[in-house]
Amino acid sequence: MSDEAAGDQVEEYANARKLVLRAATREALLKSGKTTNVGEDGLPVSGADFSNLTLKPDHCARPVWTCPDGAIYLEAFHELYSSAYDFLVAIAEPVARPEFLHEYKLTPYSLYAAVATNIDTESIVRVLDRLSKNVLPSGVAGFIRECTKRYGKAKLVLKHNKFFVESEHPAVLRELLRDSKISQARVVEDSAAAAAGGGDDDGNAATDKDGFLVSGRAEEMEENLKILREPGGDDSDDDEEDLLATSKDGSGGGGAGGSKTKLTTVAFQIKGSAVETVKKQAIELDYPLMEEYDFRNDTVNPNVPMDLKPHARIRRYQERSLAKMFGNGRARSGIIVLPCGAGKTLTGVTAAQTIKKSVVCLCTNAVSVLQWKYQFQLWTNIPDDRICCFTSDKKETLHPESCVLITTYTMISYGGKRSDKSKLVMDDIQSREWGLLLMDEVHVVPAKMFRRVIGSVKAHTRLGLTATLVREDDLISDLNFLIGPKLYEANWMDLTAQGYLANVQCVEVWCPMTGPFMKEYLGSHNARLKQLLYVMNPSKLRTVEYLVNFHEARGDKIIVFSDLVYSLKLYADMLKKPLIYGETPEKERQAILGIFRATKTVSTICISKVGDTSIDLPEANVIIQVSSHFGSRRQEAQRLGRILRPKSYTQTDGSNRSSFNAFFYTLVSTDTQEMFYSAKRQQYLIDQGYTFKIVTNLCEMCDVEAKINNYAYSTPEDDLKLLRTLLTSDVEMEKDQRAEDTAIRKNNEDGAALADAGVKRTAGSTLAQLSGGTGMRYREVGGGSAKRHPLFAKRKRR
Repeated sequence: MSDEAAGDQVEEYANARKLVLRAATREALLKSGKTTNVGEDGLPVSGADFSNLTLKPDHCARPVWTCPDGAIYLEAFHELYSSAYDFLVAIAEPVARPEFLHEYKLTPYSLYAAVATNIDTESIVRVLDRLSKNVLPSGVAGFIRECTKRYGKAKLVLKHNKFFVESEHPAVLRELLRDSKISQARVVEDSAAAAAGGGDDDGNAATDKDGFLVSGRAEEMEENLKILREPGGDDSDDDEEDLLATSKDGSGGGGAGGSKTKLTTVAFQIKGSAVETVKKQAIELDYPLMEEYDFRNDTVNPNVPMDLKPHARIRRYQERSLAKMFGNGRARSGIIVLPCGAGKTLTGVTAAQTIKKSVVCLCTNAVSVLQWKYQFQLWTNIPDDRICCFTSDKKETLHPESCVLITTYTMISYGGKRSDKSKLVMDDIQSREWGLLLMDEVHVVPAKMFRRVIGSVKAHTRLGLTATLVREDDLISDLNFLIGPKLYEANWMDLTAQGYLANVQCVEVWCPMTGPFMKEYLGSHNARLKQLLYVMNPSKLRTVEYLVNFHEARGDKIIVFSDLVYSLKLYADMLKKPLIYGETPEKERQAILGIFRATKTVSTICISKVGDTSIDLPEANVIIQVSSHFGSRRQEAQRLGRILRPKSYTQTDGSNRSSFNAFFYTLVSTDTQEMFYSAKRQQYLIDQGYTFKIVTNLCEMCDVEAKINNYAYSTPEDDLKLLRTLLTSDVEMEKDQRAEDTAIRKNNEDGAALADAGVKRTAGSTLAQLSGGTGMRYREVGGGSAKRHPLFAKRKRR
């Protein structure tokens, strides 16, 4: 990569960090208004005291509590829940959404996302006040105005293959042009040229006294603006006129379809070579430019012949997420968050075929690349020669005109010496303009790697897809500016009630440690051995055998998960079931999965962490988790996602909420470190509305069943024999785990490189962070000197 491209990467990231710090400063001012709750002893108590909020006389008819610190609570049982939910998810970040009361939080990023979809400042304040039970705190209204007074007031639009800075407010453009660098980047055209390049879709354009191009505003879709209407009054003429007046008198935002007043925008053209300079200077002036791509008027970049097949059916929530992206007829950059099994892939494919320009689709590993290729071919009629894969094993030549390229993050961001074929493909990628950069599992990408990606792929629109927008550091904030704001996030519980997801009963089974095992656990100083002892707790073994027998008798399909390979082999041997782990050959793996999917011969399989992602098993409806990766919330959600796909017998009339058709068991050895990790892991799912039922007496029943049915470990003698085996197996255990990690790296080089780039255990961190209790930790590490003696090259690679 050239020094110039590397410089652009650093500069783009520096710009994003400036915006992140600016947002953090604004949020800190809001939090400073929180009232501290003082206990009877005069000492501060955790939490805040909002008992002095002034209620409105008709507060019972309103569904929302708005607190001075920006926290918003929504009554999910209220008759206005649906309309209030649509509004709140557009302007605030969901914090927790249990069954009866939802918690949201106003943040600068959520307000940026609202402005990005043409919801203006005064409409946010007005509707929030209308829904609120209490008088809207002045600090909250001030925070909303402060965050949105400049963001979204100017846009960078690629239209008719030219770049324009566009705004509804001439004063904003005049202020931007006072900057010498932006002024120098401006292209002054005559009226004829303006009509040809800068007008509306009908080619209508004029210039005002400042020489700005005046054209009709791209109207926002009714789907995105109806959340601002009074409930039950969507078709009212008065509402439409009121909304138009607000849009005109306010500072931007939404009009209504069928309006009588034609709203206009003003714009000036800038040089294509000066786009990055203009973006940087706009950030310095606190007018960050939102980017939009007028793909329908792009005549330079050829279209990809691609349309959805007749059998493709877009669900309601997928349609709403795409409406946020294409709401004004242009393509916006941003992130869409949908649960596992809810159809993120189809959403991405639909976005790609809507733009119909060349697409780069980035995945985490080579298996996902093949799955995405299959999905493009399943849902669209794209010709085979227009879809290409670029991985460490497969390097297909790009179509000379336009194509869909599916590759991995590491293949694009790799900075070392490439093979001749790989270099040719990479040069072709870097020399093209791409209509869409589609990023799967976008939350796992470290900022350093992402900077390389955006420096290599010149894309007009960026769309990130994920099920778990969770990262424990502040780098998740960077994605709001490196990619775009969060456009849409689905409610897991609502999709479950509508039948789009299986209704899962989450159960935490407490398994007491037997006496000999607990004695060894307390006396051991070997962390790996202590982990093995609570994973191989005989109470767990008996419980697993009981649950497998019970669910197989019901005709269920079961997955037993264990991160420790040594214990996975023992569980598989005890159950006499096939197992899949890192060293399992690909042919054998596919054979086991095929039999599991298609027949009743195999109803239970044992899988290591290789099954967390990239394994599609829609038939599975029971998960038994015996060990996991410390406190990783993301892994918990991913494993739950293995059984979230809707079953053929799922009800879609709302009654699905009370009838479970999938089961997620987490087996926890009591009075061990595993209980701490388990509580950490469950937090994300609890915030999505899932409840974990804790069962404390199942092991007693399993002990009785073990003796009656002669289980593999049914007597104290069997337990002691197992303990002796474990105490003498530390070498074999370490060997198995190293072989597992090596095999995963060998079979998935892209995923291994992604992990190496992102996850680092750091000295000086808190104990929770070192243990994984706070989830994944990302840290950027400098590459050091490029000069290295050949003798030390291997050590560096390791």
